Formats: sequence, structure tokens, C-alpha cells
Amino acid sequence: MKSIRKLQKKLAALAAAGIIGFAALGAAEAAPIVELTLKQSIDMALENNRKIKESAEDQSEAYWAHRQARRQAGPTVSWQGSALYAGGAAGREADMELEAARARGIDNPGYNVFHDYKNAVSVVFPLYTGGQIENNIEAAELGRDAADLTLEATRQAVKQQTTSAYFQILQYRNLIQVNKEAVDTLQAHLDNVNAQYRVGTVAKSDVLRSQVELANQQQSLVTAQNNYDLAVATFNNIVGLPTDTIVDAKEDLSYTKYDISLPRCTDYALIHRPDGVAAERAWKRAEALMKAAKSGYRPQVSAVFSRGWEGDHPFDTNTVKVQPGADSTSGGLSMSWNIFDNNVTEAKVQQAKAGMRKAEQVLYETQESIQLDVRKAYLSLLAAEQNIHTTKVAVDQAQEDYKIAQVRYSAGVGTNLDVMDAEDKLIQTQTTYIQALYSYNTSKAALDQAMGIKVDLDVADYYKESIDETIPVRPSLDTSKNLSAADAGVVSPVIVHLPNAERPSETVMAGILAAKEEIIKAAAATSASQEASEAAAFEAATNGAAEFRAEANEAAATEEAAVETAVVEAAANETAAGEAAAREAAGA
Repeated sequence: MKSIRKLQKKLAALAAAGIIGFAALGAAEAAPIVELTLKQSIDMALENNRKIKESAEDQSEAYWAHRQARRQAGPTVSWQGSALYAGGAAGREADMELEAARARGIDNPGYNVFHDYKNAVSVVFPLYTGGQIENNIEAAELGRDAADLTLEATRQAVKQQTTSAYFQILQYRNLIQVNKEAVDTLQAHLDNVNAQYRVGTVAKSDVLRSQVELANQQQSLVTAQNNYDLAVATFNNIVGLPTDTIVDAKEDLSYTKYDISLPRCTDYALIHRPDGVAAERAWKRAEALMKAAKSGYRPQVSAVFSRGWEGDHPFDTNTVKVQPGADSTSGGLSMSWNIFDNNVTEAKVQQAKAGMRKAEQVLYETQESIQLDVRKAYLSLLAAEQNIHTTKVAVDQAQEDYKIAQVRYSAGVGTNLDVMDAEDKLIQTQTTYIQALYSYNTSKAALDQAMGIKVDLDVADYYKESIDETIPVRPSLDTSKNLSAADAGVVSPVIVHLPNAERPSETVMAGILAAKEEIIKAAAATSASQEASEAAAFEAATNGAAEFRAEANEAAATEEAAVETAVVEAAANETAAGEAAAREAAGA
């Protein structure tokens, strides 16, 4: 219940500050909407994050451990008492005698040996402990420093996590818009393909391919939306908001050029990283604990004062009448020295030395990790910066290629495959551009953490000498190359800012459709003309064949008549020759 009230107060405070609102999800349910800048997100995370609160409790624990070590150097006061009572007839008789004496006016009637109360108070002040107390105090102080520095390191880590989570929301929000525009574009393209298919100018395969591409892009949109929801839930967990809170990130992905040098960043990190300074404090603490362990070789000297008394009533001293010395006071020095403890102290010292050597190796490992973290973040920052400029050019080229492919297809001189490929390439380059912006900003946040950029604690206070606190990463004075997500295309809707393709305007599309209709009409007219020409040619060919057959038949008849005439003439000539020969033979 306490946590619920605390959450309600937190949301109420945000609402009063104008940061939070509510969106209706149903008749009986409403989800909070929080509008946040990056700075507000970081401040909220530093206030609410569980890891920071855990580290703060470690800091409190180290504080009280330091107090405990310091108090061991002061005096200690102890009291010891006992009460003994003996019953029976003798005890009762003694009580009756004492009461009777008091009744007769005797002030100090004596001591009842059957009632015995003893008290002792002692004060001990350590004068010399062989360095045990002094080194324990130093170790506790160094442990407190390490806890303070660890808390600062936790704050810096939470700042980096919050920044990355915030930019991840922006990344997926932009990717949602990319996929949404792609779905809208593919739907419009599918409508265009269906229109052309109905008039018979494209094949059925174009329609099917367009439908498949649209379905795939719709799945990509669902995936992007789910990734966005997960990013928001992760962000809410880091900053301490309910996981169902709707976050409206007020900033956008952008690129800001920085003047930066790897050697300077590394030098700065080795001095300012809180975990590096904490590792150095842990090493010194282990050394102090080793020195404290050596105190077992030396004597212990303390100043002692004691007071003791005894009586038949609590805190009475009437025992002295029967036991002289029962009421006493003493003071002096007390010394103890373990001359031989069977090498227990030696074992403790060697154990402490091993812990010191381990802490030294941890210190070296931490310094090496710091250098590696700085280099990795630095190189990632440079790579993302180069990718931003490269992919920006690729987005511009993909936009131009998409426009050309769409216009060519609408004019009937391009293929559907060209449009699909151009759309895919445009989506890929836009996605890569957004990812490059995200990587650049998160790499910058990682570099800030790797260098130990201050959040709350100034590590310069842990150095005896002054140190250079100039941060080696600062925005470049040349802002001409700075970019944002919107620089990859035309202005997007207000809800989301991102690069998007320059789609043809409605006027251009109307002109394209009108030109397409003219092309279809011209094609139809050309088809009719071709059919008429083919019919005329067929008719001409048919008439020509008939004339040719008639002429051929006439020539054949003429030739046949000539042959018959020649045969007749040859037969007549042959008959006449025979007759002449016969006459000549008869005359002879």
C-alpha cells in the first residue's frame, strides 16, 4: 500500500508539472501519458531507479562501519551485577531482626547475609593497540570512499542506460513510420497494378507479387510496433514508471558533430572514472587491513578504572561491616601480549597480504577495462558518424531510384519488379540511416560513461593534488554537417519525425494516370488499325490468288488446245506421207 501511495503521489506531481496526462483506453480504464525530454528522463531515473537506491544503502552501510571503527578508539564503560537470595527459616529470621531494629530507630542495623547484591562498574580506554584501531579506521574510511564512488558509478551507468533506452524509443518510433509509409505506398501501388490488370496491360503475376510485398511489409510494421512497445516498457522500468505508461518522447534522433581525441579521452577517464578511483581505494583499504592484522605481533595497553560494591539491597554498601573491601575503587594500566599464539597472527597477516595483492590486480584490470571501454565507445562513435553520412547519400539515391521506377512503371515502360526492388532498397537505406543515428547517440552516451563524466559526485575531491577537469568531448563549432532523422526525406507527420521517400504528389500522379489512359487509347486505336490492315491484306491476297488460278487455267487450256492441234496435224502429216509412199510403191 505504501508503494502504491508513493506511485500515486509521483504521478500526481508529474501531472501538476504538466508532464503527464491520461489517455482513455476504455470506459473504466485509463493509461497515463508522460511527455519527457531526455534530461527529464535522466532526472527521473536518478530519482527512482532501484539500482541507485541499493547502492545508496551500501553507502549508508559503509558510513556506519566507519563510525564503528572510529568509536573503537574511545573509552568503553561496562556494568556487571548479581543478586542472590537465600530463603528458609534462617533467612526469614534475619529479615525479622533487621526490620525490628529499623523499627526501633536504628539507622544501620547490619547486613543480612542471606540477601546479597553485587555491583561493578569498569572504564577501559585503549592507549596502544599495535596499530589495530588506527588501521581499522583508515580501512573503514577508504571503504566509505569506495562506496561513495560506487554510487556515482551506478548513477553514471543508469544515466547511460536511460539515454540508450530513450533513443531506442526514438529509433523504433521512426522505424514504425518508415514501415507505415511503406505499407501505404505498397497499397497505392497495388491499387494501380489492379487497375492496369483490369484493362489487360499487366500480367496476373504483377498483382500477386504486389500483394505478397504488401503482406510482408505489414508484418514488418507489426514487428516494429512490438519493438516500440518493448522499448517503452524497458524505459519505464529504468526510470521508475509503471510499465504500461505511455511515453511521448519530445526529442528526435539527430547527429551533432563533436571535437574529440582518443588520447585525451583515455587520460581523462583514467583520472575521473569513479570505479577506477574506487578500485584504487579498495587496494589501499586492503593494505590497511594487512597492517591491522600485524597488530597481533604487538602488545595491547589500556587505562582501566573500576568501582565495586556489595550489600543486602540493590546498590547498598553495608557489606563492609562483615566483608571489609567489598566496597572498592581501583585504577591503573592494563597490558596484554600474546607472545606465542601458534602462528594464528601470521596466518591472518598472510591472508591479508593475499587480499592486498588481489586488490592490486583488480586495480590494474579496472584501468585496462577503462582504456578498452573508452576505445570501444570512441571507435563505435566514429563508425556511426561515417555510416550517417554514407547512408544519407544512399537514402537520397534510393529516393531518386524509387521515383524513377514508379514513374516508369506507371508509364508502361518499367516492370513491377523494378518498383518492388526500389521500394525494398529505400526501406533498407532509411532503416540503416535511423540505426546509424541511434548508434551514434548511444555511442556518445557510452563514451560519456566510459570517461566518467560527472553526474553528482566530483572525483577531484579524492585527489590531494589538483587535476584537469576539462571534458575532452564538446560539440564542434562547425554545425553545418549536423543532421537529424528528418533530413533523409520530406517532413514527416507531426507524430513522428524520420527520413521518408519523396513520393510523387497527387498532381503528378493524376498526370501519370491521364497519360496512361492516353497510352491505352492509343494502343487500342493502333490495335484496330492493325486488324483492318491485316483484313485488307488477307482480302487482297485472296483476290490475287483467284485471278492467278483463272489465268493459270486459261493458259493450261490454251496449251492443251495447242498440243491437241499439233497432235492432229502430226497425225495428218503422217497419214499423208504414208499415202504418198504407197502411191510411189504402186507406181513402181
